[in-house]
Amino acid sequence: MAAAFHVRSNSFPSRPHPQAVHVDEQLIRLRSSESASTTSSSCIGQRLCDLQDLYDSLEKLLRLPVTEQTIDKKAVDKLLDGSLRVLDFCNITKDALSQTKECLNEIQSILRRKRGDLSSEVKKYLASRRSLKKSFQKVLKSLKATDGDESLPVFGEAEALTISAFRSLFSFMSESTTPSGKWSLVSKLRNHKRVSCEAQTANEFSELDSAFQSFAENKSENPLKMEDVKRLESCVQDLGEGIESLFKSLMKYRVSLLNTFGH
Repeated sequence: MAAAFHVRSNSFPSRPHPQAVHVDEQLIRLRSSESASTTSSSCIGQRLCDLQDLYDSLEKLLRLPVTEQTIDKKAVDKLLDGSLRVLDFCNITKDALSQTKECLNEIQSILRRKRGDLSSEVKKYLASRRSLKKSFQKVLKSLKATDGDESLPVFGEAEALTISAFRSLFSFMSESTTPSGKWSLVSKLRNHKRVSCEAQTANEFSELDSAFQSFAENKSENPLKMEDVKRLESCVQDLGEGIESLFKSLMKYRVSLLNTFGH
């Protein structure tokens, strides 16, 4: 591991700075959530919240004189490239969620007014989902091909954990089968509440895909319900808020990198 990334190298005092200790604690929490076998919208949402908190803490760590003395220009350039890559992932996710929300709004409008071409809108939604899945699969292949660099201490590990979180998010959003379990979106991202992810294994995207596909094949026997659509809409809303908050924290982190190291 490159010593240039380590916030507790030989040039640091023997006792680490409290901010460095706080970052270490956040990394431990993220590693723990990454190793959990359960994947649900609330688990992914909580990881987004934790990542936002982590980058807020890293931004503060960057402003410490001891950090500026330890990280060299080559390391900073690598971090800047990594932050730009993660911002691209945020934009990809925001676009996908926006597209999904727009389709859901049209379908809800028809269900609410009980008039309009519901079958056509459902087919449009399913076509949009197929397109998004292909896009996510391309991104996932790219992640597998390019995230093999060694996990550098603190800043490098934060980037690796962020990429892992986006891999989980892209996989979740492109899931085509419905896992067993009752749907439950326990936490609202904006409240930053710590919640357990146990027994929350349903996938709101695949559940609605299944309902829409069933309706498209035989709409007379499988009527659509407003609550089915609202469940995914709520999930999309919460994930969108989480991504937006993470994006803002990443921007602050990137600006601090640029300012602190004179780029």
